[in-house]
Parts: sequence; structure tokens; C-alpha cells
Amino acid sequence: MPVQYEGVLAEHAAVRQSVGVFDVSHLGRFDVSGEGATELVRGQLCNDISAVDSGRAQYTMALNDAGGVVDDIIVWQYADDGYWVMPNGTNFDEILARFTDSGAATVAAVRADTVLAAVQGPESPAVVEAVIGSMPGRFKVSRGEFAGSWYRAGGTGYTGERGAEIAVPAASGAALFEAILEAGAVPCGLGARDTLRLEMGYPLWGQDLDETTTPLEAGLGWVVEWDHDFVGKSALRAQQLNGLDKHLIAFSCEGRQIPRHGHNLRAGSAAGQVSSGNFSPTLGHGIGLGYVSPPAHPDAPIAVEIRGTWVPAERVDPPFLKR
Repeated sequence: MPVQYEGVLAEHAAVRQSVGVFDVSHLGRFDVSGEGATELVRGQLCNDISAVDSGRAQYTMALNDAGGVVDDIIVWQYADDGYWVMPNGTNFDEILARFTDSGAATVAAVRADTVLAAVQGPESPAVVEAVIGSMPGRFKVSRGEFAGSWYRAGGTGYTGERGAEIAVPAASGAALFEAILEAGAVPCGLGARDTLRLEMGYPLWGQDLDETTTPLEAGLGWVVEWDHDFVGKSALRAQQLNGLDKHLIAFSCEGRQIPRHGHNLRAGSAAGQVSSGNFSPTLGHGIGLGYVSPPAHPDAPIAVEIRGTWVPAERVDPPFLKR
């Protein structure tokens, strides 16, 4: 996927106002199935896949023993004991190895043999229905036929808009992408994907999440289901008891002052750095996420250092773009 096709602003607007498509085939995909599959997924990930029914998707995380986020992950449950685990592309090999080494279930990589396209935007249902016949509901998973072969689709995405991610065999990938474009979607790149996800306050692994940061520090405690054993649970319990050393805050700047990754950030007496920052095309001003230590009081004044000047900012309860 390129940074842009026509341009980041045009592609961003297409997704917010109509419909765009992203080639996200770089994302990881592997199948976990058979006896022991459910327990393997439960033990490796901090959310509990047994809490959802077959035909549903779940957002979750793989943690290390210290509770740090090794990756954030989407799981598609397509059968009672059948799952597609979908990590970030950069972490694919590590997460795949972790599952392969940890249980009796059948684990098989499918990324090299498939293509994955994300159709996103308020007009996405019409495009998806034109291409595969039906639109999966939000966080629902469906299967069917496309171009003489199979497809799998999930009502998931990374933009905050209605949408679906559609997987087909690699041999059908070009036909899928062409069919989506013919149905009216605008091709979109990495640049728009980043501005769209940031407007929703969605974290990016490697910037807002990493192996030194726990889901509790990232304000994502809702993704932790405590009623099962998983890697990192003991560390998170200790953090609950002892308190956080840092936490993630969201903020906005007036005008065209743009916070960027690595800029200094302060909230009262707490200090840290911006983890993600950009200009919001929809809102027309700068927005950002960042960690401060120690955790700041909710009313603490926020400021970010941009080009050597401390610029006042306003703390925001994400998402920045309200729906």
C-alpha cells in the first residue's frame, strides 16, 4: 500500500464522506483450528474469545510477562473451533511463532496465500454488497463465494466508519480490488489510514503501544477480560494494586499548530512525549496522543512543545471525531 494515490486529504475525505478501499494485505493472518484452538487463543490473548459467539470478531492484545503490549490483534471466529488471528504485519512472525509453540491446535499461516482489502466509509455497504452479495454487521464475520472461489469478510476496520475487511485467495486478489473500485470506492493509502485512525483515537502499535506499555496505561483496560488465564495477567493485577507509572492522554491544539511523534508534552507537573500527532482534516486543527508520567490530574493544563515553543492544548476524551 502506498502512502497515497490521489492525495491524503482527498482520500481521507472519501472515507469520511463516501467510501474508500485500502489494500491491507501486509497485515498478518493465520488460522488456528481444531481441538484446543479456543483454549490456545484464550491463553495467548488478554481478551476472552469464548465471550463471543461463532461468526463474530474481537479486538484483543498479546502481552508479555510484564504486561507490555507485544501486539494488538483482531480475531475472526468463523467456527466453534476455528479462528483467524490477525496481528500487525511487522509482528506477524513473532505472534505466529508464539501460537505455533504453545498448543496442540493446528496453526497455519495464510498471509502469503491471501489478499485482504478494507472497504471503509458511509457508503461501504453498497460497495460490499455489489462485490460479495452482503455486508457483514459490525464485528460480525461471514463467508461465501467470490470469482469462483471463497471469501471471508469481517465487519471490522481502522477508520471509525462503517466498513468490511474482505479476504480472498491471492489468485483472486486483483479481481477483488478491481471489483471494489468499479463499485465506486476510492483507492486510499497509508497517509489517510493514519489520519483517519488518529481522529478516532485508535492506537498504532510501535507508537502508542509497545512492549513497555500495558493496556491499562494506554487507557484500554476494557480489552482485558480478567476471568481467564493469559500471558501477562499477574503483571496487570500488580499494576492495578500499585498504580500506574504513566498514562495516555489525548489532546487538541488550536489552529494549524501540528503536534508530531516525539514532541515534548506536559500536563501540569507530569511530563512525557507525543506518541502520535497530526493535522485532523475533518476537524481542521492539530490532534495528538501522548504519555505523561506520573499520571496527570484530569484538570491539569496541557502544553506541547512545537518548534521550540510551548503551545497550549486542550485535553480531549477520545475519539476526537464524535459519532
